[in-house]
Amino acid sequence: MLKEGPVWALGTMSGTSLDGVDAAMVLSDGSRVLEFGESAYRPYSRAERAVLREALGMWAGMQEAAEIVENAHAELLARFSGYDLVGFHGQTVAHEPGGRGTRQVGNGALLAEVLGKPVVWDFRSADVQMGGQGAPLAPFYHFALAKHLGEEAPLAFLNIGGIANVTWADPRKAAPEEAGALLAFDTGPGNAPLDDLVHKRLGVAFDEKGSLAARGRVDDAILERFASEGYFLRIPPKSLDRGAFPTLAESMEGLTDADAAATLTAAVATGVARAAEHFPSKPQRVLVAGGGRHNRTMMAMIAAGLGQAVAPVEEAGLDGDMLEAQAFAHLAVRVARGLPTSAPGTTGVAAAIGGGQVSLPSGRFQH
Repeated sequence: MLKEGPVWALGTMSGTSLDGVDAAMVLSDGSRVLEFGESAYRPYSRAERAVLREALGMWAGMQEAAEIVENAHAELLARFSGYDLVGFHGQTVAHEPGGRGTRQVGNGALLAEVLGKPVVWDFRSADVQMGGQGAPLAPFYHFALAKHLGEEAPLAFLNIGGIANVTWADPRKAAPEEAGALLAFDTGPGNAPLDDLVHKRLGVAFDEKGSLAARGRVDDAILERFASEGYFLRIPPKSLDRGAFPTLAESMEGLTDADAAATLTAAVATGVARAAEHFPSKPQRVLVAGGGRHNRTMMAMIAAGLGQAVAPVEEAGLDGDMLEAQAFAHLAVRVARGLPTSAPGTTGVAAAIGGGQVSLPSGRFQH
């Protein structure tokens, strides 16, 4: 299906923050990242975001949400040319590893017909069916990035989207599925509780640069209760749904806007600090991607909690807005080449496994 050697892949990501769709091109042979290409963003409208919010936590139906996701992706991807295949993540609406599984809306087969290109999609189901968490999936890309950057010691990639997750990577290993090459897991809440708070109270999408949190005071009692949550003691890999820690959001009711924002921001930093307790060794550097890297208050709190500097991935010459979209471009090539996309150290799956389904524009279907 795919020509030999490096190919241009177009990856997409629509994350739990529900802000919109990212798309980015990567030149990859499935093992190495050789070049970064064009990228673009298509925001969801307020009305679209409202429909997607209603779909969160649902396991059936959601036709309107699926159509919004499909149309937004088709509209955005039509701007691109010169790629060989697409990695389409879809929109996660429910995630319950060990329970009902994982659910992403958006039909990759339909997108293949619209674009006239092979589309790799449904990246998570196979991993969950094999006993894995189904998340996070970007670690195999993080490993390729560590190699691309020429790193020679373990480093950490922290992604702060709706949920925060971290990848500890050792670039001295030969392959991402090798034992000890990767440890990855969700650290705790990311921007989602804070975004929900300011949206509900102030009608804005997010706390820009952390300015509201900077004016507030952290409620230590709430934060202490949060830090004692059982999730932080669980041995990784492990993953979370967007709606995890509901009591944290509920406990904001008696706080001012600024104090609530400060406390929710501190909760993100607390989750990251607790996560670091599980690292095999201290990473030489911590690179931060996702929307949270723009939140100065959050970045300062994370650095204080870790006891070391943290930096946006741009300091390493990477694009923090497009890292996850690029990841699914790279993963699409791996799927097409029959390479694993997750391993015991990234999702807790029993053995390295390749996820994803491949839909061809002719209507033919491949696993």
